[in-house]
Amino acid sequence: MSHIKKNLLYLIQAAIIAAIYVIITLTFSPLSFGPVQFRFSEALTVLPFVLKSAVPGLFVGCLIANFFSPNPLMWMDVVFGSLATLLAAYLTMKTKKPYLAPLPPVIVNALIIGIMLAYLYGLPLWLTISSVGLGQAVSCYVLGYPLLFFLLKTKIFQR
Repeated sequence: MSHIKKNLLYLIQAAIIAAIYVIITLTFSPLSFGPVQFRFSEALTVLPFVLKSAVPGLFVGCLIANFFSPNPLMWMDVVFGSLATLLAAYLTMKTKKPYLAPLPPVIVNALIIGIMLAYLYGLPLWLTISSVGLGQAVSCYVLGYPLLFFLLKTKIFQR
């Protein structure tokens, strides 16, 4: 495959992942934002394990989705939430074992988003970190890990 075709494929994959992330986040908007949140779209954060293009795709998708945050300090969601997703996606890409792939998004988001939510809503830090961590664990392990397992079983996504 030529260099141009590879770059185009990379951009298309990233754009599709970004669009899917935004659609899922906004479809479940009441659960996706607020002091206690559960983002079904975070199941996609396992994708960098098999697709490098998922790193920018998840970042851009989260960035766009966070512009729709009902939070009065939406810019914090845009900046910190998107950077947390970028960091988690990068760490997931560097993960060596599939069962560990969901772990970076759980830990990174629990800490960064948990701290941000505690600051924004004046809630106890232990509560926001644990609620975000629990939501991430469900999204990433209950939804994301079976997706990753399925992708690894297909010939296209062999690592």
